[in-house]
Amino acid sequence: MFQFKQIKPALLAGLIALGMTLHSQPAKAAETEILTLAGGCFWCIESDFESVPGVKEVVSGYTGGNTKNPTYKTVTGGGTGHYEAVQVIFDPTKVSHNQLLHMFFRSVDPTDAGGQFCDRGDSYRTAIFVSTNAQSAAATAAKQAAQNALGQKIVTPIIQAGAFYEAEDYHQDYYKGTKRVLTRFGAVKQSDAYKRYRMGCGRDARVKQLWGKDAPFVSH
Repeated sequence: MFQFKQIKPALLAGLIALGMTLHSQPAKAAETEILTLAGGCFWCIESDFESVPGVKEVVSGYTGGNTKNPTYKTVTGGGTGHYEAVQVIFDPTKVSHNQLLHMFFRSVDPTDAGGQFCDRGDSYRTAIFVSTNAQSAAATAAKQAAQNALGQKIVTPIIQAGAFYEAEDYHQDYYKGTKRVLTRFGAVKQSDAYKRYRMGCGRDARVKQLWGKDAPFVSH
């Protein structure tokens, strides 16, 4: 039988130290990819895509413009060139880039060049932001497929990705917040305010009208 006493003390100490180091190291995280999308109010697109199996996180922010360090007030006020957008961080072994693009087109009104639903203005327009030729080709194919399926002209642009600025903390995961906020309905929980906003804005009704049973995030 092999005996530890056969190992020189210095070598034994080294093996023990190596074993402790390997044991203490966390397992390597699965590789993720990022898809950057603009689909109107980022609260809604964040809520939609965080429900997709394989999506690890969705971050709300601003992109597409030239103004550095934009704020919600400056972006929605106009003139910055930025869109309200999200970064969808996902595990490509569980959900593909193409599947997410397919769902995106069917969760918005891609025929509207002036905004989305009740939210009007440049910052609320739809867009897909790409960093590589492969991403551009995938977005172009998804756009054409959606246009063929809908039978209407899709105006969603495919834009070269630039700097992405995370939105203010209170915008992140707004749809599930518990803080009470003042609305025209009185003081309500943030999550309830979100639900009332989404319904009042007509997002789901319009998406269902356009896409019917193919709309992935509305009840049928």
